[in-house]
Amino acid sequence: MSKTHSEKSSTVQRYSAGARVNHWITAGSLVLLAISGLALFHPSLFFLTALFGGGETTRAVHPWIGVVLFFSFLGLFFRFWRANLWNRTDNVWMSKLRDVLAGNEENMPEIGKYNAGQKLVFWFMSALILILITSGIVVWDEYFYQYTSIDQKRYAILVHSLAAIAAISVWIVHVYAAIWVKGTIRAMTRGSVTGGWAWRHHRQWLRELVAGKATGAGK
Repeated sequence: MSKTHSEKSSTVQRYSAGARVNHWITAGSLVLLAISGLALFHPSLFFLTALFGGGETTRAVHPWIGVVLFFSFLGLFFRFWRANLWNRTDNVWMSKLRDVLAGNEENMPEIGKYNAGQKLVFWFMSALILILITSGIVVWDEYFYQYTSIDQKRYAILVHSLAAIAAISVWIVHVYAAIWVKGTIRAMTRGSVTGGWAWRHHRQWLRELVAGKATGAGK
């Protein structure tokens, strides 16, 4: 459970150790999947296969990294899907996106554990990872060759490639936002944030936390 620490420390627990390990396994597997996938995507990027021991090894490990990513993200999904459900406050947040980008948070509504942008990243990645694993299985000839036709494999490769590009783009936005909002990375490294950070960026969540009813707190 998330909890507020002593007034002396002025910190708030945002993520448990289990959630942080789950997150970094997901992040690491996504990066490795992106690099190995790009290495196989175009001849100009084939040099990246050296990181995995060559082209043949890259082709062999790439789908297995995808399996790790799928199940790791599944763990995150079950931890945090409730906290990412859309509500009316998110519509207001989106309507004031210009203020968000300008840093005028005093004009924003009080936010729960996640703002609308974070929720969009969560649901986009949920959908894209599902598409990636599904289309990836279709073209995983070592185990599933006989179950799909050549035409199905061709369509699957196209879908897989487009989903991968979209997932990489969403990941870049996620990383940029985490760096841009100072103090955010601390949540996934130490598990806690300062009380000031929580009050400024997720005031409703902090109020609920103090009241002992935060949704998905600290999982």
